[in-house]
This record gives sequence, structure tokens and C-alpha cells, in this order.
Amino acid sequence: MKLSKLAIILAFAALVSACGQSKPGNVDAKRLTAASGNSDWMSVGRTYDEQRFSPLTRIDTKNVGTLGLAWYHEFDTDRGQEATPVVVDGVMYTTTAWSKVYAFDAKTGAQKWSFDPKVDGSKGFDACCDVVNRGVAVWKGRVYFGTLDGRLIALDAGTGKPVWSTQTTDNSQPYTITGAPRIIKDKVMIGNGGAEYGVRGYLSAYDAETGKMAWRFYTTPNAKGQPDGAASDKIMKEKAGATWFGDGWKVTGGGGTVWDSMTYDPDLDILYIGVGNGSPWNRIKRSDDKGDNLFLSSILALKPDTGAYVWHYQTTPGESWDYTATQHLILADLTVAGAPRKVIMQAPKNGFFYVLDRANGQLISAKPYVPVTWATEVDLKTGRPVETLGARYQKAPSLQFPGPLGGHNWHPMSYSPQAGLVYIPAQLDPFAYTNEKDYKHRQGAWNLGADFLANAFPSDKAALAGLKSMFKGQLIAWDPVAQKARWTVQHPYFWNGGIMSTAGGLVFQGDGLGEFVAYDAATGKRLWSYKTENGVVAAPSTYEIDGEQYVALMVGYGGGAPVSASAVLRERPRLAGRLMVFKLGGKVQAKPYDIPVVPDLDLTDLSSAGDAKAGFALFHNNCQVCHGPSASGAYLPDLKKSQMLLAAESWKSVVIDGALKERGMASFARFLSPKDAEDIRAYVITEARNAQAGAEPAKAQGAK
Repeated sequence: MKLSKLAIILAFAALVSACGQSKPGNVDAKRLTAASGNSDWMSVGRTYDEQRFSPLTRIDTKNVGTLGLAWYHEFDTDRGQEATPVVVDGVMYTTTAWSKVYAFDAKTGAQKWSFDPKVDGSKGFDACCDVVNRGVAVWKGRVYFGTLDGRLIALDAGTGKPVWSTQTTDNSQPYTITGAPRIIKDKVMIGNGGAEYGVRGYLSAYDAETGKMAWRFYTTPNAKGQPDGAASDKIMKEKAGATWFGDGWKVTGGGGTVWDSMTYDPDLDILYIGVGNGSPWNRIKRSDDKGDNLFLSSILALKPDTGAYVWHYQTTPGESWDYTATQHLILADLTVAGAPRKVIMQAPKNGFFYVLDRANGQLISAKPYVPVTWATEVDLKTGRPVETLGARYQKAPSLQFPGPLGGHNWHPMSYSPQAGLVYIPAQLDPFAYTNEKDYKHRQGAWNLGADFLANAFPSDKAALAGLKSMFKGQLIAWDPVAQKARWTVQHPYFWNGGIMSTAGGLVFQGDGLGEFVAYDAATGKRLWSYKTENGVVAAPSTYEIDGEQYVALMVGYGGGAPVSASAVLRERPRLAGRLMVFKLGGKVQAKPYDIPVVPDLDLTDLSSAGDAKAGFALFHNNCQVCHGPSASGAYLPDLKKSQMLLAAESWKSVVIDGALKERGMASFARFLSPKDAEDIRAYVITEARNAQAGAEPAKAQGAK
């Protein structure tokens, strides 16, 4: 039978169309550069400019009230879920805690495949801020992601089978990877974390096809004063090396890890990265209290082909407060003083909102977006902050806003070119910075040079209530041209989810209460909400299939604040992570969580041979960052209700012998003796009794 000419043409067109879409994960530079106009979400930031703004309009301010659950999936991990789902040609790719990867049919929720890299649970000890992962990069039929133990892995996008894997870090050092990779010109960019423990930061580029390293840029100098054979050698010799002093940084590596933010301008062919805090935090211990310590807390501009240095801007010279500049970087075109400017914008931890010329790094403006006490302003002539007297805590403790959790942490912002506003998940969190006079480097432990004893909870009930009231969360709609807030939503808890904005005039954010909310992008009016039950820290994404728009969100509370400061957040049990996807008229009902109830221990006849006063200091110097000040933490878990507290041998088996290392609780035998461990147990028993009696945390003799 002969085919008509029209039938042949139609068949050929269908074949061409099928070939173009048949390869899963079909993303390349052309598609990603043109992504501003399509219905997918092909990168964690959606586009190279990382605006996290979608042009989709089917869900808008008038109909968002009918949004309902279309489908959901419950995961096998109950830690923080920080990934933004990526959607390419009807397939959704995401990661969970412990660096696991999943692919789903984005319309129906049917799971296509999953991959578990089987990270050793003991590696959780090296993760300062939970065992999280912020997502994948998809490129030319493959899915790329980093693992907590420092591997970069490429999977086949259709099957989830490994294609290659490379170790990007020295596993004898406390490096981790929690950030999502970015892919530029067939090179996979990946950084790492670990500055609190004492490592040297760098960004690496790997060939997307083979996994072979193309180049590396170190953000701090070589401790031996030697070249690294890296892209950073030239600028380190010419500029950065002379900004470091003393020997403290040589022991730790100086920090400066590139653990999250990246963005790219295809027209200028410049990659922008955010650089983290110093190691130790305290510049007195790190660099003899001298020098800018480049490139800590900086925005770095590099050439993606070679890693060659283009320019830098340091947001916090000589940083001493954990004021990272790893926060979300956004590219935009603004009209400033009547002239068009191509800018890069950031709201780093230090509390100032920065607008820079992205071609040369020139500072255009900088204003505080939250209360700031460590500096009065940023001098526009020098580009440097004007610090307040005593902010560096050389002679006396210094209570500062923001604290080390920042005025804005990793949670993604969003920029709406439609509204001309940046939406910031901001927070207010004070911290008492105190010079640790007897500081000594401890390999593999937190090395801050700041005394955590100063941040034990006060014993006075009114003082404690006053302290808790200082921790707040905000959603700020920030005008980057006028450098002021247009509207602000107040949150009762300071650790909330990332942001997405859309051309439908909407801003979406999940929060620590366990609600997913849509706001009017112009006014901040609350238009819709959905109770997720579990808290949210991730940012959502949106996409369109067969004429329907969907909104996807990873649900699961965790990260730095729930680990270290859960007492000033909503007390909640760890619940399984979920991926929740919404559409107009969605009718699916999520199964209610089975909320575990942890009863109080019977402490009637419980005793310890340990010294509770000694345990107070030991706890705050070794345990506070994961179990909260004054043993207040209820997340990893609440030690005051732990069965291991009931017997000295059980306590020792965990703290000294490492019985729970596969669950992230490594042995502390490197840092504590069995007597030290029992002293800590005695202290926690005291706090458990106080909690059951409704009393406030104990105050050790002489503690402030």
C-alpha cells in the first residue's frame, strides 16, 4: 500500500520530533540558555541566571486558591530535604538526604528509578549542618550529583545506572559535598564544605563526558607557599597570598569552601561563585588578627574554560563571624540612576544586600536588609564595611546581629523581573561572639576560635524568653534599585524555606511551621496555603505538562538551625521526607504522618559518677553544635529523653565506642576520655531533670 505524500511528511515530522525528545535528560547549552521561555525547570536555579522565576501563568493570583495535591512520594530518609526538583521533558529528578537520587514521571508521580550511593553513615559527623543534598544537574542524557563523602557521580538519565564516579576530595580530611553541581560548556562545576572542621576550599571543574578534572581554583593560599599547579596560582601569587598572616590558617587550610552558590553569564562567559567562611572563624587565631584573607567571604568571577581569575568582591574582609558569601547569587538587568546595568546580586550572611556590576565587580550599592550591628554601613568609595567598635571580640564578648546562621542562609532567593523585586528568606538570629583564649586546633573537630560557652542558655526564665524572642523569620520583598523593602511577611520561626516567583504574580515559600504558602508578589498578601505537617526548608519549582501547570516541593525539616538551635524553633520529631506536587483542582489526600511520641525517662533512681559542672563545659565545646545549647536540641535526637542516658555503659558505647556511627554519631574517643563522657552524661541528666520539672537549663558555676 502506498503512503500519501502528506502521510510521509507527517510520519517524518513525528520521527524527528520523537528523536528530539527520546533521549531522557536532553539538556544542552542551547536549551538551558533559552530556558527563560519554556515550560520545564531544567536546572536547580531554573536558568543560568539563577533567578528562580518561571514565566508560567496558568496558576495566578485569581485561581491559586484552587491549588491542590496532584501526587506525592514519601522517602526513606527523615533528615533535612533541601533539593529543588529539576524537570526535563516530563521527567523529574531530585535528591534526598544522604545523597540519594530519584527520577519520577512528573505528571503521574510514578517512580522511574532511584540510586543510593551508599554513603558511610559515619560521614555524617563531618557534615556541620545535616546530611543534606541540594539537587542535581542534568546534561546530555546524564544526571550529575555530589555525595556527602565527596564523590561526583554521573548517572544515565534514563536508567539511573552509574556512568562514572570520581572522588573530588581527600577522604582523610573532613570534606563534604551538599551543594548541587552546575554544568557550563560540558564542564561540571562542584565545590565542597568542611570549613568549620579545618579544610582548604576550592572549586573543581570536571569533563562531563569522562569525569576527568579540567581545572581547580583554590580560594586560600598553599600553606607551604608553593604553587598548586592550579588555575588559582597566578592570582594567589600576585594578590591573595599577601593578605594572610601568621600560622593559624596553615594548620586548618584557612577555610573558604565553595559549598553552594554558582551562576553563569553566557554573554560575558563568566562563572560566578560564592566563597565561605574562614577556618577558624576567629581571625585572631587564623591570621594574627591581620589581613583581608582573600578569598574568604567573596564573590569570585572566573572563566569557565580554564578557571582563570577575572575579578572578586569581598563582602566581609578579614571575616571573623562565619559570614559566608556562599548565599544565592542572582544575575539581572536593572536600570540604576537612569542607566541600564548588568548586575549580580547577593544577600550574604553579613546582613547587607549587594548589587555589583557583573562585568567588573564594581560595587553599585549595599544596604542592610536585616538589623546589622557589626558594621554601620558599606563605604561605596572603598567597597568596605565600616565596622563597629568591639565587633571583632578581641577584648570582650560581642553580641551581634546577624549571628553565624546569618541574615540569610543557603535558602534560595528569587528575583521577579516582572515585579522588579528580590524575595529574600531572611532571619534574625543573634550570637555572642567570644574569643576562645585557650584555643588549640583539634583535627577533625570544630575549630572556631570562638567560645561556645558564651551561648549556653541563661538560667533566668525571663532572660531565656527574651533571648528566644530575638530569633525571628521574615519573607522580604526587596527593591534592589531603591535598596529597601517593599513589603515583609513575619514568620514566628527563623528557619524557613527557599523562594520561587512566577509570571502569574505569585511568590511561593514553605515554612518551619509546616505550611506551603502562596503570596501576592506585589503586596505580600497571603492567597493560599497547604499544611505539609513536616517543616520546609527547600525551594519549590514549577513546570507545565499537557496544558497543566504543576508546583513541586521537597518537604522535610533540617539543616543548620534545626541541628544546632532547635530550642528556638518549633519542637518537632523527625519525620520522613516527602516530594509533594500540586496542580489546580488537585484532589489527592496525603496520608497523615504517624507522629512518634518519645516519653520522658524515669530518672527517679538515676545517678552518675560524673561531674556535671565539668560536663557543662565539655558539652558546649563538643556537643552543642549538634545537640543544642544546654542540651536543648530535640532533633538529633533529644538527649534528655534518650534511653542511652539510663546506663553509663550504654552512654559510653555510643560516645566513646561509636556504636551508632552508621547513623551519623561517630566516636568522640579522639576528643574525650571515658571520664569526660561520663561528666557530660551527668550534666545531661541534670538538664533532663530540669526539663521534667519545668525548670530552665542549669547554669554552671562561673558560666555567663
